[in-house]
Amino acid sequence: MWVRWVLAGDVVGFLEGAGAHCLDLIRGGVHFYAVFAPVPLQVFFVGLVVLDPLTVVLVGLARPEGVWPASGVVVLDVLANWCVNWPQVKEDPAVLPYPVGLLPITLFGLFVAASSAPLLRVMARARIGGAPAGEAGG
Repeated sequence: MWVRWVLAGDVVGFLEGAGAHCLDLIRGGVHFYAVFAPVPLQVFFVGLVVLDPLTVVLVGLARPEGVWPASGVVVLDVLANWCVNWPQVKEDPAVLPYPVGLLPITLFGLFVAASSAPLLRVMARARIGGAPAGEAGG
């Protein structure tokens, strides 16, 4: 049962991320991130419009093949966000606990990363036992 909740949390988080990046692109086009991010991070943030929904599909299928990409995408997203926001945090640490920004993405990243290994263990056992992975882990 807990596996379903963790996967649902992952899906909701990645859907929110996809929505946020889509809104950014609607508001400012592909150059929205040019104001504060170097070109490689701009490309990554724009790419999240595709990567986040793809991750939703992979995780939503409740397959182990979705867990590693989810971890990779969120770790890179957290690192990229910290890179572009570090000057602000350094100047004024009070910006960290804002409800939008580094705090939620960091907490979500920790959630996904910390749950990856237990999810993979349960999903592997469920595959061996024949139960669908989303129903494992009672």
